[in-house]
Amino acid sequence: MNRRTLISGLGVASVLPLKAWAQPSQAVNLAPLEARHGGRLGVCADDGQLHVTWRADERFAYCSTFKLFLAASVLERVQRGLDKLDRAIPISKTDMVPHGPITEPAVGSTLTVEQLCKAAVELSDNPAANLLIREMGGLGSWQDWHRSIGDTVTRVDRNETELNTALPDDPRDTTTPAQYVANLKTVLLGTRLSSAHLALLTKWLIDTPTGAGRIKAGVPSGYRVGHKTGTGARMTYNDIGIVWPPSGAPIRIVVYFTGAREASAAQLDAVVADATRASLQALGHKS
Repeated sequence: MNRRTLISGLGVASVLPLKAWAQPSQAVNLAPLEARHGGRLGVCADDGQLHVTWRADERFAYCSTFKLFLAASVLERVQRGLDKLDRAIPISKTDMVPHGPITEPAVGSTLTVEQLCKAAVELSDNPAANLLIREMGGLGSWQDWHRSIGDTVTRVDRNETELNTALPDDPRDTTTPAQYVANLKTVLLGTRLSSAHLALLTKWLIDTPTGAGRIKAGVPSGYRVGHKTGTGARMTYNDIGIVWPPSGAPIRIVVYFTGAREASAAQLDAVVADATRASLQALGHKS
C-alpha cells in the first residue's frame, strides 16, 4: 500500500484544499467517532510529508493546550533579555483560581519564572498561566506573540479559567487544529528557541503526568510523546503535541473534541486516543 493512501478501514474522505501546504493533504473520516457520544472532533496530524485532517479549519476552544505555547513565548522573552528564568514572582491569595497544584501551596512566598512555566505545562496550573501572561504585559502582549509567529487565526480573549467555557459559536479563545499544528512546527521544530530552552520545554511536555488516556494511549508501542492537554466545559477534551516514532520524522498532532451528549471521562479520553490512532494509521504507523 502506498504510504499516501489512507487505510481502507478508516473510510477515506476527499482531499481537503485547506491551505497551500507543502505536502499532500488528505482527510480521514472520523464521523463514526463523533457519532459514538455526539460532539465534534477536530484533528490535524503532520509528519512533514503528509497532512491528515478532519475539521482542521474549524474553530475549537483550545482550553489549556495554549500553555505549551505560553511557556515557549516566555522562553523567547528570556532569550531576548526581557526576563530571567530565575526571577522570583510573589504568589498571593488574590492570584488564585481553581486548579493551582503548585501555586496554591506557594501563596505568601515566591516561585521563579521557570517554576511557573513548568507548573503550567506539566500540571496545567491555572494561576501559573495567568501570572505568566500578566508578567509579559497582559492578554494583548500574549495575542501579539501569536501574530509574531504568523498566526492570524488564534484568538486570545480571557484568562484562566474563563477561557474554558467552550460555548457553541463563540470565537473567543479559539483556534483551529491546522493552525496549532503549524504553531507546533514553529515552536518545536523551528529555530525560535535555543537548543537549551527547547530541551527544557520538551522535557516538560514529556514528563507531564496528565492525559495518559489521550494521545499517549493512541500511539503504537515504542513511540515517545510530548504533549499538553486541555479540558473545558461542554465535555471538551483536547490534547496536542509531538510524537517521535522509533525511526523517521516526528509527527505533530492536534486532537480537539467537544460537545459530547453523555460520556464518562474515560470515554472522552478514548475518543481522543482513537482519533490519534486513526490519524497515525493514515500516516502509515500501525499499532
